[in-house]
Amino acid sequence: MTLRPILGVLATSLLALPLAAQMGMGMGSQVPTLSGIWHPVVGSGAVYEATREGKKNTMDFTVVGTEDIGGKTGYWVESAVTTEKGEVLVKVLETVDGDTISFGRSIIQMPGQGPMELDMGNTGPRKYTSSTSADFRNKAVLVGTESVTVPAGTFSCQHYHMKDGSGDGWISDKVSPWSLVKMQENDRTTELVKVTTDAKDRITGTPTKFDPMQMMRNRMGQQ
Repeated sequence: MTLRPILGVLATSLLALPLAAQMGMGMGSQVPTLSGIWHPVVGSGAVYEATREGKKNTMDFTVVGTEDIGGKTGYWVESAVTTEKGEVLVKVLETVDGDTISFGRSIIQMPGQGPMELDMGNTGPRKYTSSTSADFRNKAVLVGTESVTVPAGTFSCQHYHMKDGSGDGWISDKVSPWSLVKMQENDRTTELVKVTTDAKDRITGTPTKFDPMQMMRNRMGQQ
């Protein structure tokens, strides 16, 4: 596993749930593995800026609550994705246990619309089990402990170099929920620009059932 799938986690907290495919958002079908960097703290979060070929993209993630998921504590992770039509809010109830990621519920709020919840049915939490180690550090070499300065401040980090030469990552347990402080790849740099300590749920109102067919009809009508 390279650093790029981890960046995929930072790029969207949809985590390749069926919701992503139903919306036609091009998120792909592979669920990123999170163990080893998963560090959820309710009320905490992180804002990142990714730079690639001179273009910048901002991503933010916050842990806004907990709820039982399959007999374990699940964490509501909320993210914001800015589009040309406004801010899309997504929150997913999830937990990580070894190589298994369990998803309980997912809610999305599009610009100018009320929240919608994906119908999980009566099948219980959905799970994804990695075919390889879920800890990206198992495919990396620990370079050492370093003091790293990013826009969010200075952090004492563990520095890892990927064995395949794909990049370097710096992580700290002071950052929630993914522990990432900085990532350096050949064509992309991702840095922590803000640590959130008083995160609140930005999705408001009572969610209605998500209707993928209606969403598709809306998308077709906008083209």
